[in-house]
Amino acid sequence: MKINILTLFPQYFETFKNTSMIAKAIKLGHLEINIIDFREFSKEKHKKVDDTVYGGGDGMLLQVEPIDLALASLPNSYKILVTPQGAVFNQKKAHELAKKQEITLVCGHYEGFDERVLAFVDEELSVGDFILTGGEIPAMLITEAISRLVPGVLRKGSHQNESFENDGLLDYPQYTKPAIYKGLAVPEVLLSGNHKLIQEWREKHAYLKTLKNRKDIIERIKKDEK
Repeated sequence: MKINILTLFPQYFETFKNTSMIAKAIKLGHLEINIIDFREFSKEKHKKVDDTVYGGGDGMLLQVEPIDLALASLPNSYKILVTPQGAVFNQKKAHELAKKQEITLVCGHYEGFDERVLAFVDEELSVGDFILTGGEIPAMLITEAISRLVPGVLRKGSHQNESFENDGLLDYPQYTKPAIYKGLAVPEVLLSGNHKLIQEWREKHAYLKTLKNRKDIIERIKKDEK
């Protein structure tokens, strides 16, 4: 899979590309990450990519032309604008995007994008209802979530019991050695060796954890079952 990231700050991604799972996936040939500085597509004398807002307002807005030209250089890519105005990215969307051969993420900055940029992308995605200085960190988040679903990147089946997979619940509580730490004990059922009881415990506590931390997920599941 190939992921292009259009950004004004390519240096943000140097460590990201060369660390942990992402670096290994690139080395093995399962993943290609192409970082593009869309400032290079500016026709302005000093490679300017932003300007004042028509109608007035604070801050500077990213111009449509440099982004359009950068996207035009990637004709076979599924193009995504990373913006607070987009649909919220989730695990279901990660699975959907992981099936594509090539995607492009466009990172915003300053006061955002000229609205006409939307004419040149396939969809908008947000990582949540909050504002960041730029789209670089959200682009990393989306890239990692998608990458770990690409065949060969992780050990087969290793992500299938994580939060938001299968039934959509949060992950069940997990423990490792020691069995008792400062009076806090691992639940006995997990030490029993009885796989049927362990599975039942995990299913129950995945539900309880979701009910405690994310009631919205329980409500959505109930709504979908109707």
